[in-house]
Amino acid sequence: MNKLKMLMLVLIAILTVGLLAACGSEEETNSEDANASEGENTTEDSGEEEAADTNEEENTEASEELEGSVVIDGSGTVYPLMAKLAEEYMVNEQPNVSVEVGRAGTSAGFEKFLVEDGTDFNDASRLIKDEEKAKAEELGIEVKEMKVALDGLTIVINPENDWATELTAEQVTDIFLGNVTKWSDINPDWPGEEIQTYGPNENHGTYEFFYESILEEQDLVGTIDLQQEYSTLVTLVAEDKNAIGFFGFGYYDNNKDKVSAVGIDFGEGAVVPSLDTIGEEGPYADYTRPVFTYLNVNNAKEKPQVYDYAVYVAESVNDYAGETGFAPLPDEELQAQLEEIKAIK
Repeated sequence: MNKLKMLMLVLIAILTVGLLAACGSEEETNSEDANASEGENTTEDSGEEEAADTNEEENTEASEELEGSVVIDGSGTVYPLMAKLAEEYMVNEQPNVSVEVGRAGTSAGFEKFLVEDGTDFNDASRLIKDEEKAKAEELGIEVKEMKVALDGLTIVINPENDWATELTAEQVTDIFLGNVTKWSDINPDWPGEEIQTYGPNENHGTYEFFYESILEEQDLVGTIDLQQEYSTLVTLVAEDKNAIGFFGFGYYDNNKDKVSAVGIDFGEGAVVPSLDTIGEEGPYADYTRPVFTYLNVNNAKEKPQVYDYAVYVAESVNDYAGETGFAPLPDEELQAQLEEIKAIK
C-alpha cells in the first residue's frame, strides 16, 4: 500500500512539472508576439511621423513667407491697375513685402528703370523704344516685357457740352492739330467759342501714343495745356465748358461724374469707349492700345519677392483689369506669358 502511494505521488509530481513547463513556454511565446507587435507599431508610427514631417516641409515651402520691397514706377495710365494688384498682393499673398507703385509717366519711369540699382518694374502705356533697349543692353539689364491689359484712348469733354458728344476721327485730329479753333468751325450750328484743348505731357506714353498713332507725328496745337497729373486734367476739363482732352479709359471710367466721353466715328457710326468696345479687333480698335509692365530680370533672379510679384501679376492681372478700367487679355496669352516668367528662376 505504501508502494502504491509512493507511485501515485511520483506520477503527480511528473504531471505538475509538465504543466508548469507548458505554461512557461506559452508565456514566453506570448511575450515574444507582444514584443514583435510593439515593434511593428513603432515602425508604422515612425513612418507616419516622417510622412507628416515631409508634408509639413512641402507646405512650408509652398507658402514661403517673403520680405523686402518691390519698387515700381512709370505710366500714370497703368497706375490704377498696378496699384490694385499691389494692394491685393500685400494683403492676401505676402504681407511682409512692401510693393511701392509710382506714376512718374512712361518715359520718366524708364529713366528710373534703366540705371544701376533702378526700379524693379516700369509700367508703360507704349512699347519700349530702341534707344531704351540699347540703354538696357549697355547696363547689362535683361528686360522682360509683360503685356498686362488693353486700354482705350478716350476723348473727354465737359458734361455741359451737349453738341460735340460725337466726333469723327478726322474731326478729333483737326481739333488737336489746330486746324479748327472754334466749335463753329466744325459745325456752324455749334457755339462760336474757342476750343480749349488738354492732354498729358511728354512724360506719358499716352501723349506719345496720341502723337504717333492718332496725329501721325504731327505737332499738337500750340495752345494745348499739357499736364503731368491726370487728376489735374480731369479737373481742368470738368471746370471748362469748352474743354476737350484725352487720356486712358480708366481715368474717364473713374470720373464719369465729372467728364463725358465722346463717341468716335471711325467710318461706321459713333462708338463710345467701354470694356465691351475696347479691343484690338473690336469697334474701338483704332483707339485701342496694349499696356505693359517691364520687369528687370536681373532683379527677379536676385530678389525672390520681385520674381514672386512678377508671377502674381501674370496669374492675377485679369482679375482686376475690368474694375480698374482695362479690357482683359485672352487667358491663353497670359498663360504663355506666365510660363515665360516662371522660366526665369
